[in-house]
Amino acid sequence: MGVGGRPAIPVEVRREFWAAVRSGMVVAEAAASVGVSITVAWEWFRHVGGVMPEPFPVGLPLSGARRLSFREREEISCRRAAGEGVRAIARVLGRSPSTVSRELARGIVRRKSGYRASVAQAVADQRARRPKARLLAVEDRLREHVQDRLRAKDSPEQISRRLPLLFPDDPGMRVSHETVYRSLYVQGRGGLQRELVKTLRTGRALRRTRRTTERRGRLAGMVNIALRPSEVLDRVVAGHWEGDLITGKENKSAIGTLVERSTGFVVLLHLPDNHGALPVGEATIEAMNRLPPFLRRTLTWDQGQEMANHTVIAEATRLDIYFCDPHSPWQRATNENTNGLLRQYFPKSTDLSGYHRDYLEFVAAQLNARPRKRLGWRTPAEAFDRLLSARHDRPGVALTG
Repeated sequence: MGVGGRPAIPVEVRREFWAAVRSGMVVAEAAASVGVSITVAWEWFRHVGGVMPEPFPVGLPLSGARRLSFREREEISCRRAAGEGVRAIARVLGRSPSTVSRELARGIVRRKSGYRASVAQAVADQRARRPKARLLAVEDRLREHVQDRLRAKDSPEQISRRLPLLFPDDPGMRVSHETVYRSLYVQGRGGLQRELVKTLRTGRALRRTRRTTERRGRLAGMVNIALRPSEVLDRVVAGHWEGDLITGKENKSAIGTLVERSTGFVVLLHLPDNHGALPVGEATIEAMNRLPPFLRRTLTWDQGQEMANHTVIAEATRLDIYFCDPHSPWQRATNENTNGLLRQYFPKSTDLSGYHRDYLEFVAAQLNARPRKRLGWRTPAEAFDRLLSARHDRPGVALTG
C-alpha cells in the first residue's frame, strides 16, 4: 500500500510521468497521460522541488542514454529467452556488449529461471537510491564560496561559470549549476542552507519557467523600432540602450532603468517625487550626459506616457530614440530581464519613492558586478570599463544614475 492507504503506484508510472514532464508537458497534462490524479502528481513534483529526479530513466530504448531503461531490459529478457547472444543484443540496443553482459548477471534470480527485467530494474533502482556523498556537502571551501555568491544574488549558473575564471588552477573549485539547484531545492540533497532559495531571482520553493510580463501604453509622434539601425540587434557596437520604469505599490512610485545592450551595464534613475514625463526626462538627460558620446547612440523604450518629452531628451543627449510595438516586451528583452533582477531589491508591493539615491547606486553596482554568460562570465562593469579604456573619450567618467 502507498501513503494514506492508497495503493502503491508502480515505479514505471512515475518514470512515464517524468518522461512526459521532460518532453514539455505541464504537470496536469503529464498526470493525465499516465493516469494519476493531479494531487498525486503535485506531491511528486513538490517532493523534488520541481527538479527532474535522478536517475531519469528513459522510456524508450535510446542509443547514448546513460542508463538502461525498463523497456531496454524487457528487450534483453525477450531476446535472451529466444537464444540470442550478448553481442547480437548489444547491436540491437546500441549498447556495448559489456553493458549487456553486466546487465544479464545482475538480473538473474536463479540459474534455471534466467534473466528477468523486473528483477534487474529493482536492482538498478536500489543502486540509484544508495546514499552518495554530495559535492557541496563535503567540500567546505566550495560550499562557502557558493553560499557567499548566492547571498550576493548571483544565479547558480553565474556562480558555476565564474569559478574557472576565479580559480583557474584549482580543479576542486568546480560545480555545475544543476548541482547547486539540486542542493537548494531537492529534499535530502544537503550541502546548502535551504533558506538561500530566497536569494534566487524568483525566491520560489519550486523551479518554474519564467513568464515575462509587459507594460502597456501608447505614445504619439514616436519613431518605431522598425526604423532602428540593424547594428543594435548584433550587440557588437556599444552605446545602444534600453529603458523602462519599474513601479511600486499601486503604480504610485517608480524607478527608471537604463541598460546598455552590448555590456548589460545598468544605470538607475532616482524618481523620488513622481514618474511623469518631466522628472523622467530630466533624470534620463542627466544620466546620459554623464557618458561619452560614443556610448550615446540610441535609446529604445516602450510606449509609456513617461516618455512624452522624448524629443527634448533626444535633442539634449544626441540620442536617437525608438519605441517598441504595443504588447511587445521582447523587443527590449535586455531591459525586461534586468527589471526582473531588480525585483529582488525593489518588490512590487513597496513604495519605491522611499529608496535613497545612494541605495540605487548600491543596487546598480551589485547588478553590474554579476557575471554574465554572454560576456564570457565577465561582469558588465568589467566590460564597460574595457570600453572606456579602449576609447579614452572621457577618462574617469562617473556612471551611477
